[in-house]
Amino acid sequence: MTGRPVKHSLTLSGHRTSVSLEEPFWLEFRRLAEGQGKALNALAAEIDAERGDVGLASAIRVYVLQALKRARDQSL
Repeated sequence: MTGRPVKHSLTLSGHRTSVSLEEPFWLEFRRLAEGQGKALNALAAEIDAERGDVGLASAIRVYVLQALKRARDQSL
């Protein structure tokens, strides 16, 4: 795995967009969506709706980080 962002296409509200994230974030984002029983596009749309003036890629990274922190805190 490299630290270089990898671009993937997503569909949000019927519109295609591309998001560049580092591979570890894509892997964890997919895992989180699957664990919630949601399609990746559906979870991305939820994040998009709540992100305000933050870029989508940044919002996804923060979402992933917060989810990992919650999981860590629950295991303590």
